Amino acid sequence: MLPTDTPATRLAAVREKLARAAALAGRGSGAIELIAISKTHGVEEITPLIEAGQRSFGENRVQEAQGKWPALKAAHPDVRLHLVGQLQSNKADDAVALFDAIHALDRPSLANALARAMEKANRTPTLFVQVNIGGEEQKGGCAIGDLPALLAHCRALGLNIAGLMCVPPAGTEAAPYFALLAKLARDHGLSQLSMGMSGDYETAAMLGATCVRVGTALFGART
Repeated sequence: MLPTDTPATRLAAVREKLARAAALAGRGSGAIELIAISKTHGVEEITPLIEAGQRSFGENRVQEAQGKWPALKAAHPDVRLHLVGQLQSNKADDAVALFDAIHALDRPSLANALARAMEKANRTPTLFVQVNIGGEEQKGGCAIGDLPALLAHCRALGLNIAGLMCVPPAGTEAAPYFALLAKLARDHGLSQLSMGMSGDYETAAMLGATCVRVGTALFGART
């Protein structure tokens, strides 16, 4: 008897739920990029998902990604790699060199560092501004009130901001926070929304997410 819980079956299940949620909102599932969050997972766990057809992956830390992704990307050049965790300004050069999208731009000093790194490397990763949507002191992200000034600063530097990213407060209903992020994006003329994780990606899809960041549902429960 074939095992029912495999990378391929988990990927198929997530894609099916994503497509169903998108359809309920009158959207095509092709409008939503599924990012497999591979932080703490090794090459031996990532490779089966690539072989099952997954092409977008996300990491939280530059240093961890540097240890496993250069070889993986060389073997699979069509894979897109996203940085979804906090980024220190002194890691901007490394991040721009490795990642195809950066979801954690949250302050002017980081915008300055990324602008310099992108000019130096002649690479233009997709950029998202992370918004501290719940106003949590311990969480990264730009305060909602500071968003207009940060976007203006980025545009003055010539940075092309694709959209906004958020992580709602844990243990709360995510939908109002997703709806607020979508409104902020519309108000500022931004078309992309990075929101939704394993527990709420279907809600995010119904509320306009263009990227969902899914870890446990794709890699399985941690042992």
